[in-house]
Amino acid sequence: MKEKQGMIFDIQSYSVHDGPGCRTLVFMSGCPMRCQWCANPEGWDLRQRLLYRVSKCINRSRGCERCVAACPYKAITIVQENEVSIIIDRNKCKNCKELKCTAACLNEALIICGKWYREVDLMRIFNRDRNFWGSTGGVTFTGGEPFVQKEFLLAILKRCKEAYIHTALETTLHTGRDTIFETMKHVDFVFTDIKHMNSDRHKELTGVSNETILRNIASLALSNWPGRLVLRMPVIEGFNDTEENAKATALFMNRLGLKEMNLLPFHRMGESKWRQLGMTYPYAEMETTSDEVLGRLQDIYLDNDILCYVGSDTPF
Repeated sequence: MKEKQGMIFDIQSYSVHDGPGCRTLVFMSGCPMRCQWCANPEGWDLRQRLLYRVSKCINRSRGCERCVAACPYKAITIVQENEVSIIIDRNKCKNCKELKCTAACLNEALIICGKWYREVDLMRIFNRDRNFWGSTGGVTFTGGEPFVQKEFLLAILKRCKEAYIHTALETTLHTGRDTIFETMKHVDFVFTDIKHMNSDRHKELTGVSNETILRNIASLALSNWPGRLVLRMPVIEGFNDTEENAKATALFMNRLGLKEMNLLPFHRMGESKWRQLGMTYPYAEMETTSDEVLGRLQDIYLDNDILCYVGSDTPF
């Protein structure tokens, strides 16, 4: 049987914040959401993405125009008045398969983000890393949204379990219920985001409503799945940092018997990726979530008998 392939935009070894123990993170391309604070916008689409790193471009210092000549779609234009040296018409280049401009760029100002991996390719990496995981570590599949590539995800999860590898998912659970339960047979640990309890508000800043997500969280929580389910909430000022939303979330969790919440303070670490993709980052001026706000929200969950971890201060 031919091995399945998956589009991966990053692999990180030795992570200690994305599940139990030390872990290898696999970032899978494709996502149904468009969260306006997203730290990994290069993973939104199920395709290779072109990144332009301005600081590495030598057009102005050495007059290089190799990328312009290499592009068969005439998508790259030299500019003089802006802080950037070239402008890329993303509509012209989005269907490009070759990305010849990246091969022409001698200083890696233009790079490809995303690569096709076979099951055996990932297993080779996992077998390399497993000596460093310790007794509690393993592999975490994240993204993007891993369920966008559900067939590849299921195939590689099966391979992991056959090799006695602990598996974790970071997911929105924005997928079909049958897909979730077929997949969960091979998953030990799940982080799932719950970004806002109000569906209309959720859709405003993520692009999708929350009905499917909440329904799937409930189905998984009330099932006989033996794994560990931890809810996560990125705390975004003016969006979901209110006491009202925290209380509604705590009520939802208590109804389902869910007792672990991980609050994630907002950060701007993904801002440079937005620029490299030619996009404007909406939260460029927002500061990191204050300890005061995080403490206030944490108290609400604790008062509702829910364990609430802030940032990386977790027991796993």
